[in-house]
Order: sequence, then structure tokens, then C-alpha cells
Amino acid sequence: MTTSPDKKSLRARLVQERLHLPDRLARADALQDIMRIWLIGRPDTVIGAYWPIKGEFDPLPALHRWKEDGELMDEPQRRRIGLPVVDKLHRTLTFHAWYPGCPMEEDAYGIPKPKDTELIVPTLLFVPCVGYGPGGYRLGYGGGFYDRTLAALQPRPHTVGLGFTQGFLEELEPEPHDVPLDAILNDNGVVWPV
Repeated sequence: MTTSPDKKSLRARLVQERLHLPDRLARADALQDIMRIWLIGRPDTVIGAYWPIKGEFDPLPALHRWKEDGELMDEPQRRRIGLPVVDKLHRTLTFHAWYPGCPMEEDAYGIPKPKDTELIVPTLLFVPCVGYGPGGYRLGYGGGFYDRTLAALQPRPHTVGLGFTQGFLEELEPEPHDVPLDAILNDNGVVWPV
């Protein structure tokens, strides 16, 4: 099993690789298309996502398009997008409504979050992957925010990891507390489940 110091250096290496991908924009365009196609036919009307940092894939354009598509189809329940807000005391995340142009402020970690918008509970949650491996396991930044949040959310949302092909780790071994994602999408398509 990979130890914490090993994971720390692995995270740093993967973030640097991601930041310096020469074709990152083309990969992001491909993943936008894959995400939009994957969302077709999903019953979810409330989706949680994240504000991209450190070269992460940005899911918000595809989700905004998904929201607009629902409005064009005149669905009975409007589609909503939520971004995480950190609960520093419990080290968990709640999700608050986001839309382009909504008021934003920085959280305790300097990441933009919706300011004074409605609390929402996603049934589908897109999570960023620093890395990911076989079996649907993800390597995050090591803070455990998503693990604790998913353990507390009832019912548990459907979880989908998003990352670039460069982040695949063939030998990533999960730790005892790790819970696999329900799906993982990268710039080549659906990589979990296979």
C-alpha cells in the first residue's frame, strides 16, 4: 500500500504533470463532450460539482449547458447545480446553488464558493481526481473532505470522478476508508465501470 509521504509526492507530481500537459485544452474539450453525452438520459435534477483549481478539468460549462437543455425541454422540475462550501468545524462539504454570474466569495482555502445562495442536496456528484485507479478509486488532495461528506450524505449521491488520462494510476491501492466512485470519466470516455 502507498504510504502518506508517498501519496503526498505522488499528488504533487500529478498536479505538476496536469498543469503542464501540452494538450490540456484539447483534452478538456474532449472531456466536456464526454460529460455532456454521459449526462443524456440521467434522471438527476440537482448536481454537485466543484470549482476547478490546480489545472483540474472544469465541469461547469458542461453543467451549465445541461441546465439550459432542461429549461429548453420545459421539464417540470428545474435543474440546479451546486458548488461545495467547506464546513471547517466538521471538515465536510455542503453544496450551495451556483449559476453563472451568481455572487461568489473565497472559502478558507481561497477557492471561490457561492455567496448566500440556497443549500441544495445533490443526487449526482462530480468530484475532481488528482489521480484514479482500477476499481473506481480516486486519489484526491488528502484532506478527506469528500470521504467525510459522502459518509454523511443520506441518501448517498451517485459519484462520478473527472480527470485526464494522465492521472490514471494502474497500481493505486485503496486505503481501508476509501469508497469507490460509481463512475469515472476522462478525456477518452468512461473508464469506470469497465
